[in-house]
Amino acid sequence: MAKYDPDLNLVFQALSDPTRRAMLAALGQGAVPVSDLARPTGLALPTVMRHLGVLEEAGLIATRKQGRVRICHMRPETLGAAVDWLGQQRAIWEARADRLEDYVMRLMEQGGGDDA
Repeated sequence: MAKYDPDLNLVFQALSDPTRRAMLAALGQGAVPVSDLARPTGLALPTVMRHLGVLEEAGLIATRKQGRVRICHMRPETLGAAVDWLGQQRAIWEARADRLEDYVMRLMEQGGGDDA
């Protein structure tokens, strides 16, 4: 399988909406028809289709026609790219926090800690 490099701006934009996150959570259980995704939202079908379009454009889902029913399924590899990016950012910030902690400890040792 070729490595898929999604546009992370589209991924994070898609994930920014609670309705779309709920749809992704439902798709985490397996492929479902659009009508099943629409039911718990209480939204009109055209609105649901716009949400699904955003998810599909971001590469988070794919749809296929099965008879008269449109079936949606999640593409977890796209979430993997976002998780990888977040992991890289976390490592950077944890390293910065560690360096700051080391610096503060050195300052406290140099000052003798008599400020109390």
